[in-house]
Amino acid sequence: MTKYFKVVLLINPSRKYTQGILSGIARYSRFRGTWNFYRPLDYREKKAKTNLLQIMKDLKPDGILMREPPGMDKIIKMNIPAVTFPYSQETFPKISNAVVDHVAVGEMAARHFLDRGFSHFAYIGFEDWWWSLKRKEGFQKTLQQAGYEILTYSSTTKKKLKWSDELPQVADWIGSLPKPIAVMACNDDRGELVIEACKIANVPVPEEVSVMGVDNDQLVCDLCNPPLSSISLSLEKSGYEAAKLLDQLMSKKLESPHNIFIIPTHVSTRRSTDTLAIDDKDVAAALRFIKNNIKKNICVSDVVDNVALSRRVLEKRFRTLLNKSIHVEIKQNRIKLMEQMLYDNTMSIMEIAQELNFDDVTHFSRYFHKEKGLSPSKYRQKFCLFNSYHQD
Repeated sequence: MTKYFKVVLLINPSRKYTQGILSGIARYSRFRGTWNFYRPLDYREKKAKTNLLQIMKDLKPDGILMREPPGMDKIIKMNIPAVTFPYSQETFPKISNAVVDHVAVGEMAARHFLDRGFSHFAYIGFEDWWWSLKRKEGFQKTLQQAGYEILTYSSTTKKKLKWSDELPQVADWIGSLPKPIAVMACNDDRGELVIEACKIANVPVPEEVSVMGVDNDQLVCDLCNPPLSSISLSLEKSGYEAAKLLDQLMSKKLESPHNIFIIPTHVSTRRSTDTLAIDDKDVAAALRFIKNNIKKNICVSDVVDNVALSRRVLEKRFRTLLNKSIHVEIKQNRIKLMEQMLYDNTMSIMEIAQELNFDDVTHFSRYFHKEKGLSPSKYRQKFCLFNSYHQD
């Protein structure tokens, strides 16, 4: 007889972050076909702590997937198989956790800005949230390794300020920064605040301030003016893996808690970072040519032909300003585009190969594997499990 599991969902689908996680959980449950979900919709209300514990006792669920509901400590003590997506602390002991690799998030933002030639960098986050400090750590560490320091926004008061009260403070901070500058915000809401503050400070985005958020909440990002670039996280994939982990715990295939990681996948580039901080007009022109023609199978000679410099001089300037060759710049841009197209899930691998002017899908796969260490199909399985093309 088929065993049906009763799974309690204590995750509020109010933002892109939790919506992505829930989408992954739903995918896994459809794959299993033997889960019944219970969603106590009032669990966050005033008396929810008592009500929720009573629901657990009455329902006797087989497993729980949760964020951080009221009375979480007592829920953990009930020893029901569970996976949590923590935010108030890095992990919870005696329970499985799905944890964002926040340091890697900051590292990705730093590399994105370095590739655009910036030499001034800043960070705005929340001083009392550990995950914001971790993102800053990754951002700062990567930039220090490249020989740069960062400037950090600090509120003038210990109180938590309303948007309207903090906006002029951030505007003053923006006005004091050297320009052009790349600003990483700890999340998309903070990124939106920076863009609005730039308007008050009369500082153009992205020409003088390039701004990046985190979470890639499309509604928030697209409503910004200019639209906000943001780092995407493997939310659906991680929701799927968390559900799979819970399944193993409920089925007794795993006896002890395990942690899984939610990783940054790519930068979704929008207008807020669509600029180059390069004083050398010839190098900037070469970079624009590479960016505008990256879908074509261009080579170094094509780039040289479009600037008024010899190959030797242009190569020397690339190495001085960007610490890389023209060939490496072309290859890095091409690989980034491949990754984004694979992650976006709207095209088959064959269609991507054709779009990028490869001779055939085998040549495309070899090129990608050489740079990333895994095939395009393996990349999709690892980072973006859910796509329309499970077989190419």
